[in-house]
Amino acid sequence: MRFTARLLAATALVSAGLAGAAAAQDFSLKFQSSDPAGNANFLLQQEWAKDVAAKTDGRVEVDLLPVETIVAHTESQDAVAAGIIDGHVTDTSYFAGKEPAFGLIANPVGAWSDPQQMFDFMENGGGNELMNEMLEPYGLHFIGATTPGLEAFLSKVPLDGVDDLKGLKMRAPEGMVQKVFAAAGASPVNLPGSEVFTSLDKGVIDAADYTVFSTNHAQGMHDVANHPVYPGFHSMPLVEVSINKGVWDSMPEDIQSALVESVKDFRQLQVSTLAERDMAAVKEAEANADITVHNWSDEERAKFRAFAKTEWEKAAEASDASRKVYDTLTAYLEENGLLK
Repeated sequence: MRFTARLLAATALVSAGLAGAAAAQDFSLKFQSSDPAGNANFLLQQEWAKDVAAKTDGRVEVDLLPVETIVAHTESQDAVAAGIIDGHVTDTSYFAGKEPAFGLIANPVGAWSDPQQMFDFMENGGGNELMNEMLEPYGLHFIGATTPGLEAFLSKVPLDGVDDLKGLKMRAPEGMVQKVFAAAGASPVNLPGSEVFTSLDKGVIDAADYTVFSTNHAQGMHDVANHPVYPGFHSMPLVEVSINKGVWDSMPEDIQSALVESVKDFRQLQVSTLAERDMAAVKEAEANADITVHNWSDEERAKFRAFAKTEWEKAAEASDASRKVYDTLTAYLEENGLLK
């Protein structure tokens, strides 16, 4: 009801604004992020908005809003389609309830060991085409993908391989991540990010899938979970930059090209910035006698991927689109020697 009310209240105003913008071939766009203001990812996304203006000589302005400004993070796809907002920067997995394939392409747990692998899959392995096949029927156009990078893993107990996951009480989001950890023998529970620190501190959980190492470190997570695993072995979310399809179709080709290039530049800025911060945070953590950083061997990472592959196969049965994502993804991984 809340979303419907917003839709009815905003549609006329937004439609009028879009018509005027299109007529002038200038675009003033509202995008909503799934990250809160002040978050490292959101601050970097603001730099993307500035770059859009620079690349288009001011013809496109993006007003980037933090999560929940207009709609909940799970409602932004509907809001973009309806024209309440013009676009979003968000984790694609939030919309797996509509189409299960969104969950599989957003986080094929264990598939990637480097952001550049995912970017190559999107550009050259069919990923971009898959995203638009799935998004355009919902009224969105996929501009490009980014990611904060491989997430680290928080733990209060030493973790040196798959066997150490057995019986581990841990936080993991619902969906593919939770299923893979359960298959590996862990006992995952769904907790909001706001409860991770206190749950670790109080012993409700012993480990958590949360975010990148530097953000964990800055938030004091390693004070209560002093056996982090880095580099991460499990999760690297696909964060989509998508726009209302009608707005996209109204743009001249040079503007469309500039937006695509802006996302390509932004993703390299994001992963390089956060990787640099991660290295500094790891160095600081390793200098602390109370923190032990664990780095899994290639063999242990392969064992974890084996559990993930089984869950990918199960996920492929969820819909026709899921099967296509699975076939395209595994073909790419096989061709590039990433299924070993």
